[in-house]
Amino acid sequence: MAGLTGLAPVRSFKLFAALLGLMAPVGVASQSAAPQSAAEILQLTAEEIARYPATEAGQGAAVGPHHFYAIVNYAIGRYDRATGEVVNQWRGERGGPFVHLNSCKLRDAALICAHSNFPALPMTSSIERFDPVTLEHLDSHSFGTVPGSLTWLDRYEGSNWAGFAEYDEKGGTPGRDHRWTQIVRYDEEWQRIGGYILPDSVLSRMAPYSASGGAFGPDGLLYLSGHGRPELYALRLPEAGSVLEHIATIAVPFEGQAFAFAPDDNDRIVYAISRPNRDVVSVRLPQIDLE
Repeated sequence: MAGLTGLAPVRSFKLFAALLGLMAPVGVASQSAAPQSAAEILQLTAEEIARYPATEAGQGAAVGPHHFYAIVNYAIGRYDRATGEVVNQWRGERGGPFVHLNSCKLRDAALICAHSNFPALPMTSSIERFDPVTLEHLDSHSFGTVPGSLTWLDRYEGSNWAGFAEYDEKGGTPGRDHRWTQIVRYDEEWQRIGGYILPDSVLSRMAPYSASGGAFGPDGLLYLSGHGRPELYALRLPEAGSVLEHIATIAVPFEGQAFAFAPDDNDRIVYAISRPNRDVVSVRLPQIDLE
């Protein structure tokens, strides 16, 4: 998949419709690769650096060179990265257009956030952009109704990537469960050009929930977090097929939810939240040997 910039001509309606998301995936369980043995999946531990109280630490965290951000539903807080002091805050209105901000990333001089109507059905998702300094809302891109609920966004290898979550119970699509969670690759115009599902070894750890956060690391691996376990999962794009390869499980001092890599060269520092404690936590991830 690496380096893919386009698609070969589509030669059947079935394939064409599947690429557009017009047809439901067929036989999700049967698409899974052979289960990886526990010995093949590295077990690693991250190092906590610091933590700061943040009233908005309910869904995720984002980070830039000098500030970090705490995100919850329809509120965002901007904090000084050196001191942890709050700088400014934004809050939408209950019952307004902002329902469930899941995660944000700093990119292209904006704070770009994944947003959904969770737990309402049918699922709808959008991208919401905010000024990273004033936190003023800038603009919106709506996906409308698509399979899954948008929880995270990132950019890698010249493409936009997004995670769409499914759940077993509350907020899940009737007739589906967490196994229908998908990772979608888009071009710069947000046209779908590819997609993946998660391996059983990760899905079983996330059940009955889904991937709440995701980001590509400096090593090119995709890191995902679940809903409540204190773990990150490092995954690799497969050489063939549609199932991501589970490389490592990393014990972390936060309980899932959305996170972001700090722009600190190759220090492998992520900012995340501890929702039970309403803290933003900075963590250094261990190096992963891909040989």
